[in-house]
Amino acid sequence: MPLASSPPTSSRRPTQQRRSVLGLVLTLAVASLALLLVPTLGLAETVLGMVQTALHKVRVVEVAKNLRSPWSLAFLPGGGFLVTEIDGRLLRLSADGGTAQEIIGVPAVDTRGQGGLLDVVLDPAFATNSLIYLSYSATKPGGAHTRMARARLEGNQLQDVTVIFDGEKAVRSGAHFGSRIVFLPDGTVTLTVGERGQKAPAQDIGNHTGTVIRVNTDGSVPANNPFVGRSGAKPEIYSYGHRNPQGAALNPTTGKLWIHEHGPRGGDEVNIIKPGANYGWPLVSYGTNYSGSSVGTGKTSLPYVTEPAHTWVPSIAPSGMAFYTGDAFPKWHGSLLVGALKFQLVARLSLAGEMIVGEERFLEGTLGRIRDVRVGPDGLVYLLTDSNDGQLIRLEPAD
Repeated sequence: MPLASSPPTSSRRPTQQRRSVLGLVLTLAVASLALLLVPTLGLAETVLGMVQTALHKVRVVEVAKNLRSPWSLAFLPGGGFLVTEIDGRLLRLSADGGTAQEIIGVPAVDTRGQGGLLDVVLDPAFATNSLIYLSYSATKPGGAHTRMARARLEGNQLQDVTVIFDGEKAVRSGAHFGSRIVFLPDGTVTLTVGERGQKAPAQDIGNHTGTVIRVNTDGSVPANNPFVGRSGAKPEIYSYGHRNPQGAALNPTTGKLWIHEHGPRGGDEVNIIKPGANYGWPLVSYGTNYSGSSVGTGKTSLPYVTEPAHTWVPSIAPSGMAFYTGDAFPKWHGSLLVGALKFQLVARLSLAGEMIVGEERFLEGTLGRIRDVRVGPDGLVYLLTDSNDGQLIRLEPAD
C-alpha cells in the first residue's frame, strides 16, 4: 500500500536538470502531505463467494485489501473503521473500504517478534469524549512489554496520549504479548497480558506477565481489585495463570469477561474470568510442550485452578472473539465467534447459559489467518486477515 508517489525515473537531458530538481522538490513536498492519505487499492467492495453454514448461508465480501498485517478493528460512529497494523500504523478506513487515512501521533511501538501496535477500542462515551485506547508492545530496559495508552482522536491525529498501564518485567523475547482490551459494565477497563514465553512468572502475582489487568480509565487501580493491599502483589492484576490471551469479549447476558488463550502444542482455552482466580499456566494444560513433553505437573487440572470453559486439541491458534448479538444472523444469536490463525477459520461456539455445548467451523483455509473478529453496529460480522496483504472482510446473510 504505497504512501506516496515516487518521482519519475526516466532519463533527462542536461538542460533539464534544474527543472527536474525543482520538480523533485515539489514531488517530495506533495508526497509529504500525502503521507496521511493511504489508498487501499481496493476501491470497490468485492463479493468473494458464498458459504453455507449449519444455520445460515453467508455472503463473504472483501471491504478492503492491502492492509499490512492488521491486528484489530473498531467501528466509528457514522460509518468507517479504525484498523491497527502491527508495524505501528493506525488507519481510518472509509465505510466502503476505498480509502484509508493514517492517524498521526501514535506512540512508538517495539516490533520484535509478535509485538507491535495491537488492539484498538473506542471509549464507551466516544461520541462525546473522542477517546480511544491502544495496546502495544513498548521498548523498556531489558526488552519489551505490553503497554496500554489512552488518547483523544481529533480528526486524523491523536492528542493527549497518556499511558494508563505499563507492564513490568520486560524481557527480550518477542513472544506472547496478549493485548486485548475490554471495558467492563462498571466502566473499568481490562487488558490481557501474555506471559512473554517465560512460563513461571505467570504464577507470580508480583509481576504482570500472564495476567488480566483491570484499571480505571485514568490508569488508577480500582479499590475492589482482588489483590489490592496484598503485600508483594501487583494491584492491577484481576486474574493470573494465563499464557497468551489474544481474544477477549464481554458476555452481554452475564456481563462477565470471557477470554481465550493459546496453549502450547494443543490446549487452547476459553476462560470465564473470575476476580483473583488462577487459570493454571504453566502448572496444568490440556496440551503438551512443543517437544512433546508434559507441561508442568503433567495434569490437566488442580484443585485451586479454575477450569477452562472450552479447549481445543489440537490447537487452532485462536485470535479475536465476539459474542453475536445482532439481528442479521438471528440463528447465531448468543453464539461466540472465534477466529483461528493456524486452521484459518471461524469457529462458532453455541452456548447454554455459561456452558459451551457445540462448535461449528467454517471458512477453513479460504481467507487465510483470521486475526480479529468483530460484530458491527449493523449486525454484520467483520474479520481481519493476518498477512502483508491483509483484508477487511464482511460476512452478511445470503439466506
